Amino acid sequence: MSLKLFRSTGYSSLLSPGRSRETLHPAWVVGAASFWAGIVCNVPLWRALAGVSGNVGLPHALLVSVMIASGYGIALSLFGWRATLKPAASLVLIVAALVAVARWNEPAAVPAAAIDAHLAHSLLPSWASLLHWQAPALLAVLAIAPMVWVWNAPVKRLPGPQQLRANLRGMATAAIPFGIAAVLLFGVRV
Repeated sequence: MSLKLFRSTGYSSLLSPGRSRETLHPAWVVGAASFWAGIVCNVPLWRALAGVSGNVGLPHALLVSVMIASGYGIALSLFGWRATLKPAASLVLIVAALVAVARWNEPAAVPAAAIDAHLAHSLLPSWASLLHWQAPALLAVLAIAPMVWVWNAPVKRLPGPQQLRANLRGMATAAIPFGIAAVLLFGVRV
């Protein structure tokens, strides 16, 4: 019989050096949630890619998608702190999925004169549309699945000043494509 001086229990601590390398920087969570909400949940973009969009061309849909994703990136960078990142990302994913379900249930071509009035009432799905099987399926794919990833993703804990710099850097990085897309969409009014 041999004597074992050290026994491995298989327990790993949060403070072990290997654990810090396995975690994600908060900017990755912000970027992934923003991309998902702005690109994947954007029904007009996918309709334009499929060629079934009546009013919106592909360049316009791409610019709007970039604006939405970078706008979400700015907002999530603002809430990029350890205690607020995952709840804020969850809220963004739920809102984006609800808007996608509302846009999915509307016709692909809306008359140009009715776009403003139609969009004001179609940002959230009606209760009747939530009773069809497509709405819960879309919500499960577009909101529940990424939320499970967000909540299970190990996020690196940064010290306060370093987290503030990362948040400001994320906001500035997301503001650049937002501004470019806004200028290309709406033009410069001097």
